[in-house]
Amino acid sequence: MRAKLPHLDSWNRARRRNAQRYQEAFQASGLCDGSRPTVRLPLELPHRRHVYHQYVIRAQRRDELRQFLQRRQIGTGIYYPVPLHQQECFQDGATRGPELPTSEEACREVLALPIYPELSEVQQAEVVQAIAEFYAI
Repeated sequence: MRAKLPHLDSWNRARRRNAQRYQEAFQASGLCDGSRPTVRLPLELPHRRHVYHQYVIRAQRRDELRQFLQRRQIGTGIYYPVPLHQQECFQDGATRGPELPTSEEACREVLALPIYPELSEVQQAEVVQAIAEFYAI
């Protein structure tokens, strides 16, 4: 643990740089335009700094997109596939949790893209290009 701690700040800066590249590439791709965008990007609020341990987009047809990217050997992740109110540990046995449609929709759409510090600009361009190709089909 201590051997890696001195690198933490530079890794966080690299992830932030990569997140900024994604933001710019996705905006340029047109995938985020319109009243119901195909891809929704992470929101970063003013006066806050995200370290982008994960870079999670929301994508229509997420599971199909994930399979498409997998065939292109682009790794993705779905870290929270079940909303909290539907997880077994929060059920009392008699009832299922309340319906929370926004949470449920988010869990169907979230997809984590590669964001590790060593990710190159070329690799990121390939990720965005592959996603653009998927939605062009």
